[in-house]
Amino acid sequence: MPIDWSPLVEIIKSHERFVLSSHVRPDADAIGSELGLACALESLGKNVRIVNPSDGSANIAFLDPDKRARKLGDGITADEARDTDVHIVVDTSAWVQLQDVGSVLKTTKAKQTVVIDHHVSSDDLGATEFKETTAAATGELIYELAQALGATLDEQAANALYCAIATDTGWFRFPSTTSRTMRIAGELIDLGAKPHVLYQLLYEQHSAARMQFFGRVLSRMTIETEGRLAYLSVTQQDFKETGAVPADTEELVNQCLRVAGVKAAFIAIEQPNQTIKVSFRSRLDTNVAAVAEQFGGGGHKQAAGAVLPAPLADALAKVLPLMRQVVTPE
Repeated sequence: MPIDWSPLVEIIKSHERFVLSSHVRPDADAIGSELGLACALESLGKNVRIVNPSDGSANIAFLDPDKRARKLGDGITADEARDTDVHIVVDTSAWVQLQDVGSVLKTTKAKQTVVIDHHVSSDDLGATEFKETTAAATGELIYELAQALGATLDEQAANALYCAIATDTGWFRFPSTTSRTMRIAGELIDLGAKPHVLYQLLYEQHSAARMQFFGRVLSRMTIETEGRLAYLSVTQQDFKETGAVPADTEELVNQCLRVAGVKAAFIAIEQPNQTIKVSFRSRLDTNVAAVAEQFGGGGHKQAAGAVLPAPLADALAKVLPLMRQVVTPE
């Protein structure tokens, strides 16, 4: 069901100071939603700050040329983040995704805490939730909230929200894309969003190191369970020997689903702190969020993630049996 925005409209109209936050390693939907909401609120004369548990990746830095989205502790302290009227969390409703910002929320001075999200996985943030899991992206919800507020979105916000929606829908090819999604995208173009420029900035600025890294990792793709499961693994040595950076892993796991017959895929990435970040993807009838939740993660049915505190070999040994189960017909 569509969200009834009237309670949030009342919250916004009756308060002046807002802090916006999203999840760790914020993606284009997270950053784009924050920037779009900040523009909408500021058009109403509100005071807005954006604080996240970590910086966004370099490939989406163009969305935020003024560096509005700050990492907690870099230009904004925990005490400053706590001192607000309303704290709004976008694109997540899980403590594990908030890291240090979660500590801020637990001790906030805010009169209201709000969540705006479209993910299935969640836990109790003690917030008033405005959540619609059928929405293609949180950016879609932010646009609708802006409309409900009667707020003005400038060209930069239109680009940010378009990018939020386009990336979370795989440039409108995922089954989450609806006629509603396309109508909103069209309205954002009318407001100044430039899809051809955004696509070029996102997908046609790869370094030679990234392309070599892709080739190296994809050459090790493993396909098993009668061709229904594919997976990749990445070590810190892969980064060192190619000159690639962590952001260069984006889109890698999706390449596995290009293989005919593959129903689900995952990529396990060794982190500098020795933990293993696992990203899961699947086709329509395969729920990988349920696997991610087994390891304290979550996400969508077809796109989810988790972090395992284990060496790479151990993480693979834990993940593989569960992934084999989800692709094996009953």
